[in-house]
Amino acid sequence: MALEDYPRPSVAVDLVIVRSVADEPQVLLIRRGAPPYEGQWALPGGFVDIDESLDDAASRELYEETGLSSIYTEQLHTFGDIDRDPRGRVISVAYVAVVPADIDGLRAGDDAAAVQWWPLHNLPALAFDHVDILSYAERHLRYRPREVSSEEKQ
Repeated sequence: MALEDYPRPSVAVDLVIVRSVADEPQVLLIRRGAPPYEGQWALPGGFVDIDESLDDAASRELYEETGLSSIYTEQLHTFGDIDRDPRGRVISVAYVAVVPADIDGLRAGDDAAAVQWWPLHNLPALAFDHVDILSYAERHLRYRPREVSSEEKQ
């Protein structure tokens, strides 16, 4: 079979941006300004353009929706449940980043009506399968090797 014989799913990126305030993890969410799930909270993210890499799409979407730039992110996992998006077949590559508590420059933009930090263990209802993505990210961060500070090495 030729490539054109296969249906083409859409590819998206979603970003889990976490900070710790008073030892309590918080996650950055956007309130969607457009359907589907208009008015609901979600992870920042969106569709990958045909001429950009996954990493570039993640950086672009994070900046467009939250105003944050120059954030080091890592690919976390790929989410591909068939019905994860009501618009059709969408495969999402999730990214994760841990940022300083005092990070500034937040502003809602593009199709985000608002951007806000939320306590990781007291979240609003989330759009799409974003609760699953957050659950995966939380497990990943909990079991990831922790960097040892220079003071701890001595």
